Amino acid sequence: MKLNDQQKIRIGTCAWSFEEWRSVFYPPHLPAAQWLEFYARYFPAVEIDSTFYHPPAEETVHRWMEITPSDFRFACKLPREITHACRLRDCAAELTAFLRALEPLATKLQVILIQLPPSFAPKAGKPALRNFLEQLPRDFRFAIEFRHPGWHRPQVIHLLEKHRVCWVWADTSPLNERNLAPFEFLPRTTDFLYLRLLGDYGTKYDRDGQRVHSYGRLLWKREAALESWSLKVERHLADSRSVWTFVNNHFEGFAPETCQRLANRLGFELSLPSSEEAASSADRGQLDLLEDETNSGES
Repeated sequence: MKLNDQQKIRIGTCAWSFEEWRSVFYPPHLPAAQWLEFYARYFPAVEIDSTFYHPPAEETVHRWMEITPSDFRFACKLPREITHACRLRDCAAELTAFLRALEPLATKLQVILIQLPPSFAPKAGKPALRNFLEQLPRDFRFAIEFRHPGWHRPQVIHLLEKHRVCWVWADTSPLNERNLAPFEFLPRTTDFLYLRLLGDYGTKYDRDGQRVHSYGRLLWKREAALESWSLKVERHLADSRSVWTFVNNHFEGFAPETCQRLANRLGFELSLPSSEEAASSADRGQLDLLEDETNSGES
């Protein structure tokens, strides 16, 4: 792969705050408040999940900016108040407030994800979707994930093309199909791609709502799916401005390693911290903390 093609691809995880990653990705004694800073040493981008539940506080957004490198990039989810509660209707005030909260992140904010619920169907939802897309500002880029198959229609593709909104490619195939290449409806509606490797959510909880797995290591390998997605990405690289790929723990059990495995298939290296590196990083953090305390005591 050519270097300029490689630079178009940003691979990261869906969120970064997982206690299960402690001691396998994060150093064992690293405070959770420093996890994003540590994560950004290894990944070029992350999809923020917390914004789905509520808009971020101003100080939180400023901190995200301060502790990540200048070339680090964020994608974030639109709040569920807009997508799930309002179902895209009568939510102009909520949208404006959310975008205003993200303004300090603007230079690092690449895409805002509109994740629709499976129950959001075209019969009732099409007018709401059309009106919602018309009010989206042009100074942000948006991607939309449909979870109802009724949206797989040419007229919906044209609508997204008109408003420069990306159709999200999402892999939610069941675990028992992990050795099969995914066959999905995969239109391209913008000059960039947005891929989400989400996996089978049925692997997370049992029938009683109890957690089934701990997501701190690879639990199953989806070799055929990764190969298929890497080929799809490579096929569209030349005519894409950028490719954003975010991986969920449910896809193979441990999102950081899945990111590394996908990068390898795309022909470039994505390093993860070794246990020794994690330990030395923790030591450096402690030393920095001691130095800060010493300096503040001298002033």
